[in-house]
Amino acid sequence: MSAQGDCEFLVKRARELVNEDPWAAKAWLITARTLYPSDFNIQYEMYITERNAERTASAGRLLYDMFVHFPEQPVVWQEISIITAALRNDCQDKQTQFLRGLFETLPGRVQCEMLLKATEQCFNTLEKAEMLLLLLRRFPESVVQHGVSLGETLLEAENIEDQETPVNCFRKLFVCDVLPLVIHNPDMRLPASLLHKYLHKAAEFYIAYVTKAPSAESQHQGSQDAANLKSPTKRSSQKYIIEGLTEKSSQIVDPWERLLEILSVVGVRCEWQIDKGSRTFVDILHRMKELCRYISNFDNEAHLKYKNQVVYSTMLVFFKNAFQYVSMIQAPLFQGPSTPIQSTWILLEDLSNVYSDVDADRNKHIHKKRKLADGREKTMSSDDEDGSGKGRGRHIVINKAELPNSVEMLESFKIARESWELLHSQETLENEFTRICLSWKTDSWLWMRIFLTDMIIYQGQYRKAIGSLQQLASFQALQQQVPAQGSLEQHRALIQLASCHFALGEYRLTCEKVLEVICYMVPQAQDPGRALEEVAKVKKKYRKGTDLRLLACTSKSIMPYCLQLVLACFKLRAFTDNRDDLALGHVIVLLQHDWPRGESLFLKAVDKICQEGNFQYENFFNYVTNIDMLEEFAYLRTTEGGKIHLELLPNQGLLIKNPSPSVGLLPQEFIPVLLPGLQTADRHHTVTRGITKGVKEDFRLAMERQVSRCGENLLTVLHRFCINEKIILIQTLA
Repeated sequence: MSAQGDCEFLVKRARELVNEDPWAAKAWLITARTLYPSDFNIQYEMYITERNAERTASAGRLLYDMFVHFPEQPVVWQEISIITAALRNDCQDKQTQFLRGLFETLPGRVQCEMLLKATEQCFNTLEKAEMLLLLLRRFPESVVQHGVSLGETLLEAENIEDQETPVNCFRKLFVCDVLPLVIHNPDMRLPASLLHKYLHKAAEFYIAYVTKAPSAESQHQGSQDAANLKSPTKRSSQKYIIEGLTEKSSQIVDPWERLLEILSVVGVRCEWQIDKGSRTFVDILHRMKELCRYISNFDNEAHLKYKNQVVYSTMLVFFKNAFQYVSMIQAPLFQGPSTPIQSTWILLEDLSNVYSDVDADRNKHIHKKRKLADGREKTMSSDDEDGSGKGRGRHIVINKAELPNSVEMLESFKIARESWELLHSQETLENEFTRICLSWKTDSWLWMRIFLTDMIIYQGQYRKAIGSLQQLASFQALQQQVPAQGSLEQHRALIQLASCHFALGEYRLTCEKVLEVICYMVPQAQDPGRALEEVAKVKKKYRKGTDLRLLACTSKSIMPYCLQLVLACFKLRAFTDNRDDLALGHVIVLLQHDWPRGESLFLKAVDKICQEGNFQYENFFNYVTNIDMLEEFAYLRTTEGGKIHLELLPNQGLLIKNPSPSVGLLPQEFIPVLLPGLQTADRHHTVTRGITKGVKEDFRLAMERQVSRCGENLLTVLHRFCINEKIILIQTLA
């Protein structure tokens, strides 16, 4: 029998015995190996037997022998491929753990050589990178030789594959796995230009990762994760699956801290002026402000070095805090489809003083908008707009009970604004920051546009804010990225536009935008007890009118604000020296909301009517249901009230000619607006102050009928007023 035949016989005999008598099978193989030490089949059969028996040490020794003596055999590389795959695998099953243990039994030199040669066998860039990464992690000394080349290979592959987003498998491996090994290796000597490039790539990746809007396909999260999403500092809990990577490999814990660490290490290597105690973003911003004070004193080389330090450091502070602010006021932008939708918030002009005395309002300079003596608006050029807004501290009013983390949110907004201003404080800083933003295409980031719009509004640059809001509205429609929360959320830009037009004194445009928004609202049911309670809590402190307010973007919050905005548009016009009964009538209708906060202003309106001796407003009985107001107007018709001539009914002659009981008391135009279901026991309420003494029958009957409507939902009445009288309201301000 030939030697080949003998080997095959011995191997066959061992296979037959392996199940019933494994020790006998092992003896046959040892004998065969002794007789034929250079036969690969015998060696491989011994390895398979030991591997299947999960004897780690002996299987490792046999694999080592095959790797040394039979490196050309394809099955050897097949086994090595299985083992290296187990090393890269996230699974913790028994087989995977055994293969990892088998690899650990190999000598370090052999492990290094095996991984290098296994890398050469890979033709897939991603697989090759992961294999080489195993080598770099296990043998740090190999980073000097292979670290930079691996990083460049990954960045080149990203360009070749034409990835649409920085959040891709190649950039993730480079930024999160390769780059830390490279920059932390003390034996690496890297030029500053390369370090700047790597910092640039890392910042782009981490910012894109943190601010990425999750989709149903790319997000998997449990109930606990969903709870964590409420805090923007817990963005690491979002489970993105990056294409080409496993779920575990796709996860990044504390991305902002990782980016801060890279910034710190790069700064040390580039010999930046770094305070080792500055480990927070706020500390970094303060340090950069100090550095900017004397940066111009350095020579060209040092100036370039510190310019890069200021730009990159301040830029990271800006993006982190701007994102944190937007993630609190626009949480749905960063939540998955399965996450419960949270309220969004909108930054608007504060109208707390809308019920204050008109004389005080006239003394306010509303961002350089001049008012003519008759109260009509006079449009100024864009050069007249107040550009000093960013220099003054404006107070942002917010209900802390509705937004518990409001302090953190306002602090983030403040830090982001300061960072932005620092980046634009010098031409060289601004140019470099602009260059980076262009390369990252930040103009396509919806959340960034939202922040910049709010910042411009805060700075009082309302003309610029209007342009930004118009772009934002079209941008949102194009991206369709805002969750479907109903029409109000989709029209939030209109609300801010209205607020900006009002700040500029453009009342007709304000009214147009507000009335358009109101069309998409559903009036909420009133809670009289709660309304009175809120009125009692209103502070009497008068402010100068430069405050802003953050409101929840819901009908419950925005509807009252819109009513106040319309009131503010008519307020100055109604109380000018020139008579305008229509404007005054609109004001009286709107003053019903939040009653009795507007009582003093209403009494001022009554005084003005008394001075004129007459008043005409034919929509009075359509929309005025406030019992106190009805009583005042009833009193004005009496002798004691001055016998003021009031024309409050449309087609008054028709009403006198055709008196009829019950519903016929009012002309047909009134019937649709008087909802029968809302009539209550208040119908029999007696209007005092002599309404029945000497007044005309038509006025008395209409007033009694109006008293019966006092139980109607006031928000519904005012909502109907804004919709039905939209054209008249806008024309009055023309």
